[in-house]
Amino acid sequence: TIRQRGGRRLVVAPAGSPGWAPARGRVDSSLIKALARAHRWKRMLDDGRYGSVSELAVAEKLDRGYLGRILMLTLLAPDIVEAIMDGRQPAGLDVHVLREGFPVEWGEQRTALRDRRPVAP
Repeated sequence: TIRQRGGRRLVVAPAGSPGWAPARGRVDSSLIKALARAHRWKRMLDDGRYGSVSELAVAEKLDRGYLGRILMLTLLAPDIVEAIMDGRQPAGLDVHVLREGFPVEWGEQRTALRDRRPVAP
């Protein structure tokens, strides 16, 4: 059956039936926002609106290093970006982890980021 819950439609399987519900994702809004910013800034640079990362950082009133690290998110493999957008990223993967750096080659990214675990405080 289909039920309304909080404005969303929810499919409810009959009691006792084998469950097939898709895994619930953990959408990380700060990570999605960082991805959106990175692609917006890259588009600004590509369109020639700003001549350099330094010029863009001044215009955005941000530290050049921070802006550069966030801009690196545009190099993520498409399937990794899709997983982030769907909330299917590994539990320990967040914007702070990605700002530390990651391999540029997509295959190496998948390996390095797949098994990422949260760091204990």
